[in-house]
Amino acid sequence: MAEDKPKDPEKDKLKIKSAKKMREIMTTYYIDAKTARENGKKVAWITSGGPVEALHVMDVIPVYPENHSAMIGATKMGGQLCELAENMGYCADICSYARSDIACATINGGPIGGLPAPDFLVCCNNICGTVMKWYEVQARYFNVPLFIFDTPICHTGFPDETRRYVEKQTMEYIAFLEQMCGKAFDFDRMMEVGKLSLQGQRLWQDILDTTVNRPSPMSAFDAFFYMAMIVTLRGTQIAVDFYQELLEEMRQRAANQIGVLPHEKYRLLWDNLAIWHKMKWLSDKFASHDACLVADTYTSAWCSSMKYLDDNDFLKSMVQGYTRIYLNIGVDQMADIIKGMITKYDVDGIVMHSNRSCKPYSLGQYDIRKRIQDEFGLPILMIEADMVDERSFSESQVETRIDAFMEMIKEKKG
Repeated sequence: MAEDKPKDPEKDKLKIKSAKKMREIMTTYYIDAKTARENGKKVAWITSGGPVEALHVMDVIPVYPENHSAMIGATKMGGQLCELAENMGYCADICSYARSDIACATINGGPIGGLPAPDFLVCCNNICGTVMKWYEVQARYFNVPLFIFDTPICHTGFPDETRRYVEKQTMEYIAFLEQMCGKAFDFDRMMEVGKLSLQGQRLWQDILDTTVNRPSPMSAFDAFFYMAMIVTLRGTQIAVDFYQELLEEMRQRAANQIGVLPHEKYRLLWDNLAIWHKMKWLSDKFASHDACLVADTYTSAWCSSMKYLDDNDFLKSMVQGYTRIYLNIGVDQMADIIKGMITKYDVDGIVMHSNRSCKPYSLGQYDIRKRIQDEFGLPILMIEADMVDERSFSESQVETRIDAFMEMIKEKKG
């Protein structure tokens, strides 16, 4: 029997210790979801940007197909499942989250043996329009009710007619949940859940902000992992407690100058969703250039609209909070957010994932790139890929581009 290799104390010191607890929490969450019916609970599939707090009020377990699709990508099952969806008649240009989820439901497969069947679905289109057709497909497949929460895009402001329209839908959403669950909505509990949701978002932003330190105690690749909590368990004490512990660990690492990259020289900002099937490869590749991705627009999107939320009236304020999220605003506002992040995190360059699966996220990138270069003169790398479907990734091509991009940064910094 082979002996275990001795631990490298230096490498062990660099590891984020909260990872183990995170995995335990997420494992428990999926077990609870899969055994919901045995315990007399309902399951609702909901989009990642949907108003999940109301489900917690009604003791419904929320399940996120997008999270599941990210796991499919991370376990390199995306290409196979996307191909299966294409053989079913779905176009290859459709979002790979949707394709992999639709295919996975038919075989009850994937990295965790499929998601628990939903009692109903909740779709909020503040992230894209594709989710509406995706959820319609799944509602028909499982033969369950679907509620569509429609949020008009806010290119600039938040007009009164938009507010009234979304407020009306909020009450319709509550009525729908009362019908699905057979009980009255508890508005007092909604205040409690809303406070937990906002507290979790603030803690998550504080965690992300620890990367202003040099060396950065975590990277965007770490944030892609730890964001699961703010998506999946938003509005729960579990998320608040875990993020308090994670924040303390990040602050201790920063105080002790323990960086995720020991020889950090260059600081980068990532735009768009993660390329789930190439996370480690990309992390190692940038690390070989002593470059740390210290911030990203994706994981911070779950905090971007909390300025519109009110602890004391979450239900009313979420009308604006859920409408004015990052993917439901205009390109001008997106560019302003990125400009603020460049200054805040003191970045030397930007990596833009031109994601063939996510049109709302990717279509404005070339316009944003021009504005950033005109104002800051930063090198910007465009990587053409797909978040889940590994068939759309050319390792040799991306490697060449990263090397050239990093040479530009090194020359610029001198």
